[in-house]
Amino acid sequence: MGKVWGKLLPLFKNQRMATVKFLVKGKENPSTIYLRFKHGRSHDYTKSSGKIINPKHWSKAKKAPIPRYPELTNLGIDLQDLAKGLVKNLNNSNRAEINGEWVQKQIDLLNGIEENGDDQNEISEYITDAIQYIIDTANTRENGKGGLGLSLSRKKSYQNLMNVVETFQGKKQLKIKDVDLKFGRDFMDWLINDRKYAESYARKKIDDLKTVCRDAEIQGVPISPQLRKVKGGKAKNNFILYLSPEELKQIEGKDLENRALDNVRKWLLLGCNIGQRGGDLLNISKENLISRNGFEVIELKQQKTGKQITIPILPTTKEILKDGLPYKISIQKFNEQIKQVCKKAELDTPTSGSKVTISTEEGIDRQTKNREKRKVVGTYAKWELITSHVCRRSFASNLYGILPTPLIMQITGHSTEKMFLNYIGKNSYDFAQQIAQFYNSQTENK
Repeated sequence: MGKVWGKLLPLFKNQRMATVKFLVKGKENPSTIYLRFKHGRSHDYTKSSGKIINPKHWSKAKKAPIPRYPELTNLGIDLQDLAKGLVKNLNNSNRAEINGEWVQKQIDLLNGIEENGDDQNEISEYITDAIQYIIDTANTRENGKGGLGLSLSRKKSYQNLMNVVETFQGKKQLKIKDVDLKFGRDFMDWLINDRKYAESYARKKIDDLKTVCRDAEIQGVPISPQLRKVKGGKAKNNFILYLSPEELKQIEGKDLENRALDNVRKWLLLGCNIGQRGGDLLNISKENLISRNGFEVIELKQQKTGKQITIPILPTTKEILKDGLPYKISIQKFNEQIKQVCKKAELDTPTSGSKVTISTEEGIDRQTKNREKRKVVGTYAKWELITSHVCRRSFASNLYGILPTPLIMQITGHSTEKMFLNYIGKNSYDFAQQIAQFYNSQTENK
């Protein structure tokens, strides 16, 4: 029996750099044994192996059944044969054929599930299979920018949805047609009240699930007639956090005896002057600084929207850049150190907002081994709530009413005025007030 486990442990690797390994998700008994197939950089698929096991009998370290249980000897041999067969079939296949569907087909064939008439084209009606199908075909799906291939963050969002749905459904395998109004209410209640997720995250997961269901419908899977009535959408942002001109002056004038924090301050001040998301801000290099007909601008392509943005380099921006651009740092490091900069600048005003906190189902506990991140609403010192997003929102909020709104939108990349006003926490009354002020100023100038 030792030889069986010895052969199973090294994963399975062939001369074409393919690897096969097994994993078990969750703690429910029985749990599915999943097969993960990797081939080069472009092929990474996780499929059900068609085998189940009590998770207590599975070694996460060895990625195999625990050898001390004799009754699992045959299961270990079956997994070994499945991995060997998959690698063998890869060597006999056209590289262009390799995708998630090919992997599932090979698993079914190796498990003795015969292709039979129209059954070979049958699409699974289960939610987790439909999510996995989107993940497997992510590289060939049209994205929001009109190109092919979902972004890494979008694929991660679907993987997170998979994890959430697997936890929610437990032993029961939920079907696409189960997603109706009652399901939507129960799912939302579980996400917010049981799992303690923020409303915005819960709504996003429901939107992602509806996308999965509509995609499955295109493939011929029946859906609930109530699906379109299931509510997701964006949560109203009650916490509009930005740095006022006075606070920016406070940050600028603070003596920081630390090169790293001084560098982060420079990125922060630059960000609040050009109004870009953290990722776009930190990717700016000398190549983005351009002179057109003697007019200095920053030109960049926004990662999220794909929009080409041109930002004038105003005197305040030029002052920040007089000694050159700050040196590169990661978005994670920026988010960590930006708080320290604001703390040293004494931005201590008690402020309502939500802060990412390590939590468990029972409550906040930083010592627990099963730690999960949650956004906890409360009142904090303002510096504790500062993240990279404060740059874009500060730019938009501070210039609203000073520059024409369409000009601000051209720089922030907002598509509609309604989106922009919601973003900075303005409503129709504020908009009407701005119009009245404009007409009053026109009258005074006559």
